[in-house]
Amino acid sequence: MNIELNRITRKLSYTIGRLFVDGKYFCDTLEDRCRDLDKEKKVMNETAIPEGTYEVIVNVSARFKRKLPLLLDVPHFSGIRIHRGNTDKDTSGCILVGENKQPGRVINSTLYELRLTEMVEKAMLTGEKITIRVR
Repeated sequence: MNIELNRITRKLSYTIGRLFVDGKYFCDTLEDRCRDLDKEKKVMNETAIPEGTYEVIVNVSARFKRKLPLLLDVPHFSGIRIHRGNTDKDTSGCILVGENKQPGRVINSTLYELRLTEMVEKAMLTGEKITIRVR
């Protein structure tokens, strides 16, 4: 399974993107502010992950107490999940999924989290490699 996150709008406190699964549009995303970690310092709980390609698995999050997609081996970060939420206050480097119908927010995020988690878990259980490309 190939997931692609295309960041399209970069603001001072948040980043909006579009998420595609196997080439098909799936939903919108919201992340923290993008920073060039070669030039800027990472700000804890306020910095989006670096661009790159990461392997994804589903497991139970100790923090959220439910199954969620987890990005592996993200430089300078740990515990990066794809999950529900509405604003940059709901993410600590993680990727929020939903519909971007209002500036700086995603809505209907629970539906998209559940669907994506199910899709990734099914792919994982069949032995398929799952990656996300963030750009």
